[in-house]
Amino acid sequence: MARMPGQLCSVVLFCVLFSSAFADEALPLMQAKAWQADADPAGWWMSEKYDGMRGYWDGTQMLSRQGNRLVLPAHLQASLPPFALDGELWAGRGRFEETIATVRTQLPGPGWADIRYMVFDVPRVPGSFEQRMQVASNWLQKHPAAWIELVEQTRCKNKAHLDKFLQIVERKGGEGVMLHAAGSAYTAGRSPDLRKYKSFADTEARVIGYKPGKGKYAGMVGSLLVETDDGLRFAIGSGLRDIDRQIPPPIGSLITFKHYGWTAKGKPRFPVYWRPYVSVDQ
Repeated sequence: MARMPGQLCSVVLFCVLFSSAFADEALPLMQAKAWQADADPAGWWMSEKYDGMRGYWDGTQMLSRQGNRLVLPAHLQASLPPFALDGELWAGRGRFEETIATVRTQLPGPGWADIRYMVFDVPRVPGSFEQRMQVASNWLQKHPAAWIELVEQTRCKNKAHLDKFLQIVERKGGEGVMLHAAGSAYTAGRSPDLRKYKSFADTEARVIGYKPGKGKYAGMVGSLLVETDDGLRFAIGSGLRDIDRQIPPPIGSLITFKHYGWTAKGKPRFPVYWRPYVSVDQ
């Protein structure tokens, strides 16, 4: 990426002063909209969508999306810069629940050994996306730490390139792709300059009952009976592991399921159980 003009020290001071006002309240973070299938992605920056907990470093402390303070282990706390960063606390693909459980502890435990802070923006730096990322890159080159990484960005050539990139991410067990408009500013709220692209949608539903299993699943749960917020009821059996069938999500609990759009009758197409619902905000 092109190097950012200007003095880094003045940027750092600006970041610290500006960001300190947002502790202990919902943060004005940039949020993604869904990618539109007919849009042209040429020139956008692509990166893997990391499935962890959003972490906003304000220059002195790490905050959740709702402004709650996250207690960091000493090695990570000491390695972060004196200016704001936006990123994801992440233990690896397929380890979402472990990540959340680790990050929420008030006394950092051994689980933090696997947590990395994946930096994808520098919120309080004026200028383009490329300039902001260069500020983070410059800092990390001078202060390298194995547990802090700058999210790798790839310039998209066309729709075929985007789809191929998504396939590679999903084969590795990743959730999807983030797209960032080149030259864009950091803006709070849902932004047309930040998009997410996945081959599936995910939705929450409440467990209201079970259907018994048959054959090799005799004596276990065959499927979950669930209900969405708008009163839609259906069964989900695909995606349940043996342990989920033996010890299913409790009745009344929320789960997250994947699906591939909606049928003409308003039901999810090919619903697949994903995991218990976990709010990433404390």
